[in-house]
Formats: sequence, structure tokens, C-alpha cells
Amino acid sequence: MSRLTGVGVSSGRASGPVARVADPLPEPPATPAPTDPTAEAARIRPAADAVAEQLFQRAARVEGDAKAVLETTAAMAMDPALISQAEQQVTTRSLPAPRAVFEAANGFAEALRAAGGYMAERARDVQDVRDRIIAALHGATPPGVPELERPSVLLARDLAPADTADLDPELVLALVTEEGGPTSHTAILARALGIPAVVAVRGVLDAPAVGAVVDGDSGEVELSDQDVPVQAAERAEAAEWDGVGATADGEPVKVVANVGSSADATAAAAAGAQGVGLFRTEFCYLAADDEPSVETQRSAYREVLAPFAGKPVIVRTLDAGADKPLAFLDMGVEPNPALGVRGLRVAFDRPDVLDRQLAAIAGAAADSGAEVSVMAPMVATAAEAAWFADRVRAAGLPRAGVMIEVPAAALSAPEILSAVDFVSIGTNDLAQYVFAADRMAGALAELNDPWQPALLRLIAKVGEAGRELGKPVGVCGEAASDPLLAGVLAGLGATSLSMAGAAVPAVGAALAKHPMPTFRKAAEAALAAATPAQAREAVRSVLAT
Repeated sequence: MSRLTGVGVSSGRASGPVARVADPLPEPPATPAPTDPTAEAARIRPAADAVAEQLFQRAARVEGDAKAVLETTAAMAMDPALISQAEQQVTTRSLPAPRAVFEAANGFAEALRAAGGYMAERARDVQDVRDRIIAALHGATPPGVPELERPSVLLARDLAPADTADLDPELVLALVTEEGGPTSHTAILARALGIPAVVAVRGVLDAPAVGAVVDGDSGEVELSDQDVPVQAAERAEAAEWDGVGATADGEPVKVVANVGSSADATAAAAAGAQGVGLFRTEFCYLAADDEPSVETQRSAYREVLAPFAGKPVIVRTLDAGADKPLAFLDMGVEPNPALGVRGLRVAFDRPDVLDRQLAAIAGAAADSGAEVSVMAPMVATAAEAAWFADRVRAAGLPRAGVMIEVPAAALSAPEILSAVDFVSIGTNDLAQYVFAADRMAGALAELNDPWQPALLRLIAKVGEAGRELGKPVGVCGEAASDPLLAGVLAGLGATSLSMAGAAVPAVGAALAKHPMPTFRKAAEAALAAATPAQAREAVRSVLAT
């Protein structure tokens, strides 16, 4: 056997024959030019509709988060802007339809990558839709997970949400990807399904493997050129969760959801989320050439808030700037946009944009009946936090908070908490700033592992400040979606955990298994560890006693 190592993102050990997820079709050529560009352009919409219909049919067979993922991908396939741009590429440049779809979708994907963070991760979804439409134009089998005839270990370059949404855990023994990271959708869904998974395993696709042994705890993947016995991971029976976020001794820890659309919100509510810990508002701006009006924003936000009437929802104001190119902001070009004018920093020069968004949020809150709080991204100092809180209260909104995603903010948590009503730790961005490691770079995935002790020590500082000042500290990075880590975060002082809807039941059940003193002991063990692997092992030892 050959042994490779990646980042273990879903616990368990499994083995069996290998099944490979097919890569997309080769990049389509720009020639020959169609003899009838109008007829060639007319092929695109039916192909997109056929892709959407197939995805809707898959969505009809599942529920919850999987249903929302498939429906969202289907809607993306029918996006009028994408189809229109592809059609124009045919009629104005005489490109073949497959090439036109390729170029139009790549333009959308590049814009999302430039947006960074959560939006950059959605670029993979656009590429997935692109490849499915191109396959439909060629009359070829779409890329993605093959039909499995026996239990197998899936090997893939990466997996789009639509690939993983309706996986059968009885047939998929484990997931191994060459790309991706610990906050990817693959990681979140694998944990929700109880399937061992390892990501960022460089070189795994080059090996002529017949069988594989996968350890989702250590991140080790053993590949064999011979048959490997089928061994499924031991899956603990899904614990019943009563929908109340609390530890075994009744200490409240809210289990809430991260959402970015009305489909996300509907799925999260169906999964039992007690509210929303992070509502990303960027969706309302990304396709806009001009700033959306207050009424347009209000209507869009209302649809997302509606499933949580009477429940808490934290809305994050626009996380945009030079690294998230929105035409109406006209921010120019920066040499290092990830460290430039983004998030709340945009509002210092354009407070009118923030004020209009706050007015729209206040209106949507009144319309929906949700208990709305507002928080700002990319805050570094207490003075910035106070400036934002003043504008939130002037807009008539009752609670103002900020995100802790810059190391300086974590180190200044006592002063920042004195200026606002709550904070929420964005572990995805905080990790990449702490380790100077782009979270989208697969080669650096290990540094972005949320079990890194240095990251946990910063979270502990924020939790301590929250306890001393009696103010809530949330975690809204995808670290919260790991049921094992969730108890550690609670032990570090997190009063709420926000995650993808698919992870909500498992995290709620995991919190209910142990009393808070045990989770605090587990947190101390994690803080004392030297590596992520040692931190995981130390926590398991504490929780097993």
C-alpha cells in the first residue's frame, strides 16, 4: 500500500474498493464557428433547462439541506444572466455553444473568486453548472458521482454541493478529495451523513488504486493496487435532539444556522435551527450594476427572515470592497485586496450605503417578525465597533454586534465587547489571517484546520471576555459544524454556534451528551495540545470518560 495524508474532516475509518468521480469534459474549443449562430445560440437554453429539470427531479427525492442545495443549483442552471451572456457569446463572437457556456460561466466564477470567503467557495457551484450544461450540449453523461453498484470509497478532485447532496451513505464508504478544505461543503455534509472524509490529499488521483483505507480522524489514506475488504465506519445511532440547544446540565448554547438565501433559510428551519447566526446579505448585491434600492433590499431580506418569525436572526452587513468588485462601489484596484478596504471599512468612506442597508434591514425585520440583530464584518478596533453600533441604533435596530475575524479584534475583545451587544467569531477568516494561509488554497488546508491550537487559543480569549462582561459570544464559522469541536467551543465560552443547516441536528445532539464542566475540561485539553491531531485525540479522551 502507498500512504498519503490530507486533512481529516469527518471522523471514522472505512475501507473498500475505489470508485472515481469523473472529471468534467475537456475544455471546449472555440472553433469551428457555427454556420448559423442564431440556431447555435438557441441550443443553450434547452440544455440549461434539461440540467435544471434533472436537478429538480433529484431534489424531489430528498429533504432538508440536500433539497435546498439541489434546488439552488438547478436555479443557477436557469440563471437568465448566465444564459443570456452565453447566447451573446455565440451571436457576437461566433463561438460554438459549449465554448460560449464555458466562457460565460467562467466570468461568473471569477467574479465570485474575487469576492473571497464564502462567495469564492460558490465558484465551484458555477463550474459544476457549467460542466453539466456543456455535457448536455454534447449529449454526454454529466460529470459527478457515478452510479454505485457496491459500497465504495469515492475519490475525486473536488465535489460540488450537487454531487454530495443526495449521496447514499449505505453505498459511499468514505470520501477522499485532492482539493478542498476543512470548511468545504464536502466536509460539512460528510459529517452530517456520518461518512469518513479526508480532503486536500495531494496526489491521490495519480495513484492507480483499486482499494483504499480511509481514516477521517488522522487524515491518512492508504491506497492499494489490490482488493481491500469492505469495512464501513461504525456509525453511532443518530441521537435524538429535542430542538433546544443546551448541554446535559441545562447550560444554554443556541444552535443556529448560516444562510445566504431564502432556500438556505427554509432548509435551516426544517433542520430545527433555533434561529440564524449569520445571514450573508451579499446575494442582494452581486449581480447589481447599481446599488439596490432600500425597497428592493427590504423585499429580498424579508424572504430570508420569514421562516424565522419570532426567532433570533443576526444579519451581517455588506461584506464587500475592493476584493469583492461591486460596480456601484467603484473602489478602484488595490495591490492586496484581502488586506484592503473591505467589509465595514467600505462604510467609513460610504456611510450612506450602510445607512440604506440598515434601513432595509429594519424594514424587513418589521415585516417578518424575526428578532433581528445586526453585525459588521472586518472590524479591527473598539473605535470601529463603537462607530458601527451608533449607526445601528440610529437606524432603530435594537442590537449591534461585530465579527471577530481579524486577530487584532480577538486580542481587543474586552474593549470591543464594551462597545457592542455581542460578537460572533468567524473562524474561517480568523484562521486564514492568523496563519497567513488563503483558505481556498488546498496546499494550505492543514493550516486552516479549525482544530489548530493557536486558533483555539484566540477563541478562548474572546470567550473569556464574553464571560467577564456577561455578553454573548457566537461562533459562525464552519468550525461550529463539527459535533466534536462544538462542545470544545462551548467550553471556550461560545454561547451560540452557527453552521450549515445540514449540521444542526448532529451538533445539537452532541451538545446534549455532556455537562458544561466536561466541555470546559475538553477545551482545556485542546488548548494544551501541540497539533490539531493531538487536540482531537485529547478531546475524545476527555469525552470518553
